[in-house]
Amino acid sequence: MTITYSDNRKRKMHRNLGEGIVDKIVTGFLCTIPELKEKLEGGENIMINLGTLKEITDLRSIWPHEALNFTPWVAENVELLADAVGLDITVDETESSVGDFNVDIYASETGTDRKIIIENQLEDTDHDHLGKLITYASGKDADVVIWVVKHAREEHKAAVEWLNNHTDDKIGFFLCEIKLFQIGDSDIAPSFTVVERPNNWTKEIKKTTLTNPTQQQRLEYWNAFNDYAFQNTEFAKSFNKRKPNTDHWMDFSIGSSACHISVTQIQKRNKVGVELYINDDKELFKGLYSHKDDVESAMGLALDWRELPERKASRIIVEKDVKFDDQNAWPQQFEYIMDVCMKMKKAFRKYL
Repeated sequence: MTITYSDNRKRKMHRNLGEGIVDKIVTGFLCTIPELKEKLEGGENIMINLGTLKEITDLRSIWPHEALNFTPWVAENVELLADAVGLDITVDETESSVGDFNVDIYASETGTDRKIIIENQLEDTDHDHLGKLITYASGKDADVVIWVVKHAREEHKAAVEWLNNHTDDKIGFFLCEIKLFQIGDSDIAPSFTVVERPNNWTKEIKKTTLTNPTQQQRLEYWNAFNDYAFQNTEFAKSFNKRKPNTDHWMDFSIGSSACHISVTQIQKRNKVGVELYINDDKELFKGLYSHKDDVESAMGLALDWRELPERKASRIIVEKDVKFDDQNAWPQQFEYIMDVCMKMKKAFRKYL
């Protein structure tokens, strides 16, 4: 059999006899498709369309402004950075004040009291940002410092390595590069690469034991929810997995910076809530409220529409009575949460 790739490269192959690893993978895949398997075994020519992976080097073509575009994106997708550095990160504040200056992202490690600062730079590293990083770390008494850059120069790699080797074992500095990739006209994919990290990081510091029973139960509930919900293919396609923590809420993005879905544990009232949380946009709330009947009809639920004119945020909520102390009932609660989340996303997305 001959496989012709989209760039006109050709490979003569027999089943299980591909010359390269990619060819073997392709051949194995083709053998899982009955009609292609027959062609493969019959020696027919098959055209395989493979795109070319390209790097988008102009990061500002995607994020024109660090503070207005890139920092909010990092905050909303912090789990990607968290996976790269190996920490559970919860964002506490963006553009957080440090004297007369602002650190891009002020965060904490989930389940511990370690404080994290994240400084972003859509250019090559420079001395100015390195100085800011140390100033912010001092001002926030940070335990973890993460510097996200387009490209790390050798002298700044050496500087971060020096800081890790000459500071307290409880303080860690990470230097991360962000790159963007695309295949053809596909969605653009970000990639974080850690180029400098502390030696033996996290080995000396263990997560603190949670002494608050309420916090412990929250964490157990969110862990169980993640384990259950993300086995569901439809739910996993609709939402990105979030890191469980001790907060009473867990947020899910629906593709808009103006609002998100929040699931809440209301333990004092034994209720679980699912809501559309609108950060600071009363006009958006009013626009959505004008479609109230259509939204509730699509969801098959009556919602509690709270404009909250005295506050910045607005909330559109549905709640259900539950028993948090009955773990046997948790799967039924999780099914309810998943169902409402998916219905809510589908019903509201068309109006955002």
